[in-house]
Amino acid sequence: MSESMKSTLDLRMTVCCALFTALIIIGGYISIPIPIGPVPIALADFFVMLAGLFLGAKYGLACTVLYLVLGALGLPVFAGGSAGLAILFGPTGGFLFGYLLTAASSGAIVGKKPNSPHAAIRILAALLVGNILLYTVGVPWLKIQMGLSWPAALAGGLTPFIPGIVIKIAAAVTIARLFLPRFQQTMYAAQESRMER
Repeated sequence: MSESMKSTLDLRMTVCCALFTALIIIGGYISIPIPIGPVPIALADFFVMLAGLFLGAKYGLACTVLYLVLGALGLPVFAGGSAGLAILFGPTGGFLFGYLLTAASSGAIVGKKPNSPHAAIRILAALLVGNILLYTVGVPWLKIQMGLSWPAALAGGLTPFIPGIVIKIAAAVTIARLFLPRFQQTMYAAQESRMER
């Protein structure tokens, strides 16, 4: 692949990375506090999932890192417009760091074959693994930070979110099936054509 083609691809992915970072921020503002714990219902994780699916592991992870860095620097990008290291390393911080695993694993599992016969299964698997990793980090972090028992940690950090997880995964699968093949073909067609020569 020529340097000009590589630069064009990198520029496109950088723009998309910025766009998905903005979407994650918007998703953080769309949040609903719940009375049984500090973890709100938010849409940030939904856009993290989409970032991994559409941008791949590298750029999905990059835009999630950018989101966390902006919040750590004090920009009000976390759920409900919160910000700062106190949030990042507080009771809900495990979920924020879990976003990194969600984006990276989703992108790695889906890969660059949107039209393969098993694409839908791979997308679903990517989202399931991403969410398992998210809550595997978030719930124990919440437990330790707040000194909770396991039942209390699960009640405050997992159980209320299960219906939302199902809905978000279903929506993400639908969006990916509709738009991911065209997106990946547009982004990578020139690169793959060049490599096949």
